[in-house]
Amino acid sequence: MTSSADTAITTFYDGGCPLCSKEIAHYRRLDRAGQVDWVDITQDPDALAAVGLDQATAMRRLHVRDADGHLVQGVPAFVAIWRQLPRYRLLARVVSALRLTRPLDALYRRFADWRFERRCREGACSIH
Repeated sequence: MTSSADTAITTFYDGGCPLCSKEIAHYRRLDRAGQVDWVDITQDPDALAAVGLDQATAMRRLHVRDADGHLVQGVPAFVAIWRQLPRYRLLARVVSALRLTRPLDALYRRFADWRFERRCREGACSIH
């Protein structure tokens, strides 16, 4: 983990997931101000213990530790990331203002569960 005093949030993502890696790479290109500490949990599993997460829980959903040290997951985690990125700030405001976080999170949970089960079948986790 490359935490910095200037980093607003820390994102914990599954770098072994091709889709996740592609999306995070996109966000990283936009994070020119270095507002996000990007932690690939497949490369730095010790970073999880520091925030009270185990590998299986972290693999199930995208997690973000916000500037106040609170851990959020799923769509609230995406919104936290989007708030830091120039091209996504408006999307974060719209999702929050229209109270779409909860319904989008229900859809995300379904997708994330499917993705997790697929990763487990590929041997990336010890839980099935």
